[in-house]
Amino acid sequence: MSAWEGIDEIVAIADAGSFVAAAARLGTSTSHISRAVIRLENRIGAQIFVRTTRRVVPTPAGRTLIEQFRGLIAARNDALSAVSDDGAPRGEVRMTCSIAMGERFVAQIARDYAFAFPDVTVTLELTNRVVDLLAEGFDLAIRTGTLPDSGLVATRIASRSLYLCAAPAYLARAGTPTSIDDLARHECLLGTAPAWHFRAQGKAITHRPAGRWRCNSGTAVTEAALAGHGVCQLPDFYVMPHLQSGALVSLLDPLRPQEEPIWAVYPQRRHLLPKVRLLIDKLREELPGALRRNETA
Repeated sequence: MSAWEGIDEIVAIADAGSFVAAAARLGTSTSHISRAVIRLENRIGAQIFVRTTRRVVPTPAGRTLIEQFRGLIAARNDALSAVSDDGAPRGEVRMTCSIAMGERFVAQIARDYAFAFPDVTVTLELTNRVVDLLAEGFDLAIRTGTLPDSGLVATRIASRSLYLCAAPAYLARAGTPTSIDDLARHECLLGTAPAWHFRAQGKAITHRPAGRWRCNSGTAVTEAALAGHGVCQLPDFYVMPHLQSGALVSLLDPLRPQEEPIWAVYPQRRHLLPKVRLLIDKLREELPGALRRNETA
């Protein structure tokens, strides 16, 4: 068998979740996918996938192979692009973004990008989970705030502001907090962020609020605040229209943190493929304007 045989097939199965979907992705037959897996399993003397009637799950050996194979495929594609790149984007871009930002802003930009280039396919996965780009085969992620030192490359494409706010009815009932310490006496409506952020005397301050209600949806947290259930801290694109209408009141404005950067994060490669580079350029060009339009909507 060829040294490359089975590599694309194994990664396609891991990404697609089944032999049938992998075959469709690669434009081949399910029997070809099955034969490639069997031959590779015989070659290494280990099972790569556990197959059930409902799903295909990598074994420990399979997970190791998949991670290594992703690197081989990326290196192969980079090498081919380096000698044949005419600047035109082509191929699939797999990207991920948080649900709210993806639904409101990123999905439209990514969609327009895909349909502007006939040789490009964009797969956008919206999740609030921090995706391992290398292990899961993603080309690009949109992330916010301070990034961990992960060895990934980050390009700033926009920024957002955080607002602490509550409904007038809640403040009339519970009083208006005048300091961070006052928040301990208030109902805090919690989202996915483990901490709230402030800034005083040029220094960043982190506060870990306690609350009786938590939800991983910023929209749901906003609705809880509008209903008068407590205080929340959320990005501007959730709350700005309600602040402008008076349905919510901004709190502790002198302690508002600096704008948080929004990043396009991608694996480090010697040669950034046009399909990724041009999408990052489009996001950097259009996302700030989309965020501003939301604030004035």
